[in-house]
Amino acid sequence: MSGTTAAENTAALLTATRLRKYFGSTAALNGAEFTIDSGEVVAVMGPSGSGKSTLLHCLAGILEPDGGTVRYDGRELSALSDAERSRLRRGDFGFVFQFGQLVPELTCVENVALSLRLTGAGRGRAESSAMEWMARLEVDDVHDKRPGQVSGGQRQRVAVARALVAGPRLVFADEPTGALDSLNGERVMELLTGAARDTGAAVVLVTHDVRVAAYSDREVVVRDGQALSPATGFGGAP
Repeated sequence: MSGTTAAENTAALLTATRLRKYFGSTAALNGAEFTIDSGEVVAVMGPSGSGKSTLLHCLAGILEPDGGTVRYDGRELSALSDAERSRLRRGDFGFVFQFGQLVPELTCVENVALSLRLTGAGRGRAESSAMEWMARLEVDDVHDKRPGQVSGGQRQRVAVARALVAGPRLVFADEPTGALDSLNGERVMELLTGAARDTGAAVVLVTHDVRVAAYSDREVVVRDGQALSPATGFGGAP
């Protein structure tokens, strides 16, 4: 990464500038800065409690920072209404979490199709698109099963299909292989990053695993609530 700061990189898809987030008197983020370009995969690393998941949640508009700004495609997230942020999370953003967070009462294909149904797509079209993505993620054979009836690796591939089915520009993946063995974890990462690169989606990948981070284009380390680039040093404020 060059010496250009997030604030200066106006061509970036998403930028965060001097983010601060407190939980009580504890600063989870202390002036963190971050930038990601379209089509880029960035691994956010750091020890437990360093603030990396808090950073992801602020970047995605799930948490409101106590200071600083997050801009997506030129728009400041805090200036958007709740409805506008919800639309971003349904359309422009995709999410993959450590334990998948699939709806247990729905079948796997219904879980994948849910992203499209929430944007107004009819059931037939939504499930047809869902099946195409499940085939791409090698889980179309479990389309009629519920999440509790499939393996952990299959559940996570279903979650990746759900994240990508609506054609997001940016995918947030929070420890997507944390609950998987190394073999399943590597396959999930191959499929996630391969599919994202094929579609041009950017990926913010939170992980503590260097093997997972190896699938990224570059790494950012969060330490004491600040973002550290291995190449350029701290990107946050003192």
